[in-house]
Amino acid sequence: MNNIGNAVSHSLFISDLHLCASRPAITHLFIHFLQQTASQAEQLFILGDLFEYWAGDDDLTHPDHAAMIEALKNLTSNNTQVSLIHGNRDFLLSEQFSAATGIQLLNDPSDVNLYGKRILISHGDALCTDDTRYQAFRLQVRSTDWQQDFLSQPLSTRKAQIEALRLQSEQEKSHKSLTIMDVNEDAVRALLRHHAYPELFIHGHTHRPGIHDIEIDGHQCKRIVLGDWYEQGSCLRLDHHGFSSQTINV
Repeated sequence: MNNIGNAVSHSLFISDLHLCASRPAITHLFIHFLQQTASQAEQLFILGDLFEYWAGDDDLTHPDHAAMIEALKNLTSNNTQVSLIHGNRDFLLSEQFSAATGIQLLNDPSDVNLYGKRILISHGDALCTDDTRYQAFRLQVRSTDWQQDFLSQPLSTRKAQIEALRLQSEQEKSHKSLTIMDVNEDAVRALLRHHAYPELFIHGHTHRPGIHDIEIDGHQCKRIVLGDWYEQGSCLRLDHHGFSSQTINV
């Protein structure tokens, strides 16, 4: 395993941190990771669900976010490029957040070229096509009309609505099979074909870290699923020699 943070040029990938006030230890761990580990990387890619939820960029000034925003700004101001793909919890992150942190917002999915490899990155929730109820909800809340209407409401009202939706979602999950909540293999293969068979496909969302070898139309691809940050940190490192995963602890 490569030593994350060593002097070799490298990039890092993380997802599903779900930062929130009720889990301050994970926020502290993330800030420590930014200062001690990500600061040694050329690039950091955050593949969605940085926050447990994001009700709009007018929440930037909340005291709970101050240290984390400062740490991200310090990182991007000191030669580490940070890019973020929206997750299903933080799809309302927008231009004010980008300006405050220096983070570049990417489309989902996005193609990147690193160290001679073609890589496709995504949050991953769009591939859970067996969960038709969720996909209908996703389509609704990603629409411009819905977002404009939602963001026109007071911040406190938005947060109350999100909390109610979270409670409903947790109740529904208890009745869903694990298969429904995972990516659909046909959807994965269709995506890889559309993006001309990238060598690596990296995503999060499912909280099922692993490496999956895929042979598709005579091409070889690895699908890498990132781990979440509920109990500890999880990070994927990529450099000229290949990739490795590591648990992040203070």
